[in-house]
Amino acid sequence: MSVIRQREDESVSAEPETRGPLAGVLVADFSRVLAGPYATMLLADLGADVIKVESPAGDDTRHWVPPRRGDVGTYYLAINRNKRSVVLDLKDTGDQAVAQELASRADVFIHNFKPGGLDRFGLGYDDVSARNPRSVYCSISGFGSAGGRSLPGYDLLVQGMSGLMSLTGSPDGPPYRAGISVFDVMTGLHSVIGILAALRHRDATGRGQHVETNLLSTALSALVNQTSAYVAGGVVPQRMGNAHLSLFPYEPLATGDGDLIVVAGNDGQFRKLVEALGVPELADDERFATVGSRNDRREELRPLLLERLATRSAQEWFEVLSAAGIPCGPINDVRGGVEFAESLGLDPVVLAGDVPTVRNPIWFSDSPARYDLPPPALDGHGDEIRAWLGFGPHPHEPAPPHADQELP
Repeated sequence: MSVIRQREDESVSAEPETRGPLAGVLVADFSRVLAGPYATMLLADLGADVIKVESPAGDDTRHWVPPRRGDVGTYYLAINRNKRSVVLDLKDTGDQAVAQELASRADVFIHNFKPGGLDRFGLGYDDVSARNPRSVYCSISGFGSAGGRSLPGYDLLVQGMSGLMSLTGSPDGPPYRAGISVFDVMTGLHSVIGILAALRHRDATGRGQHVETNLLSTALSALVNQTSAYVAGGVVPQRMGNAHLSLFPYEPLATGDGDLIVVAGNDGQFRKLVEALGVPELADDERFATVGSRNDRREELRPLLLERLATRSAQEWFEVLSAAGIPCGPINDVRGGVEFAESLGLDPVVLAGDVPTVRNPIWFSDSPARYDLPPPALDGHGDEIRAWLGFGPHPHEPAPPHADQELP
């Protein structure tokens, strides 16, 4: 196989320095949908060899359309580059043996089945660890492996149950979900951090370990100042629209032809702002001179700022305020966001094979992210993976797209 790690007595096929900082790390990816696949794509971008194990029906996101590119959902394409796919039906004893052999060779085993869901296939932590004591075993769930082990882990549920939706939307309107599955993504990131730390520990001790992440714990951590307001201050935050609990201005403000996000994160930035707006006296007004006083009197300050902002367009103010060193920016659609990144030279779009994907956001001076493989077709590498593991050709045909399969 061209980049899958060989047995210890066989040579590695590519030099590590050409393959990224995680070259030589083999990942057995039994995850699906978002949190797990996002984590394993990041590992693959950094040089790990990722084998994506799918049920005969395939990862759900292959079929989440529209939008689509060809016959595949763009959701799937977003989080599965640099991987190889093999179909294994874990209810089949032969495929169980293949899966167990893969687990016995992998440096990292990652899944997002419900807690305990893989035990009956000989793929729980105790089984994998017994066969492969150096394995880092990462379990992702919605609500942990204790009292919430039976709860289904969908991001929307966690956005509601964590408190995020209570903070999102206008004060007099209904709660809203975020525009992305924010806690799935964050849990994927936390999983990568945990895996890398556990690999470092293994390098030092020779022992793997069990890494667990869950969406609810991620959510409560990610709510940062909002959860701290309650646990440290006894305050239950409420929806404030686009306003910030502790800063003003820190929100979109109307200009002569549309909204512009304006930020004054400290007293120095506020002074620069009012000077650029032509009302420098506001910085010395005791009502607005400090962060706390501006928060207390934001309804007095807002119309004074809006009066000045109404005299020019959003683009004109963006140029004026940016030149003065004041944080500000337009509200783009997704196309505008990509185009803005392009205008800054960030090159946000990269090709994985012939599939446009979004660049890994980490830059390395010596071992950059790689984009070698497009998101794989279902079982696109099944025969070569089975042969490498010492098994015959795949005996199964892929099931129809919407065949039943166990969800995370």
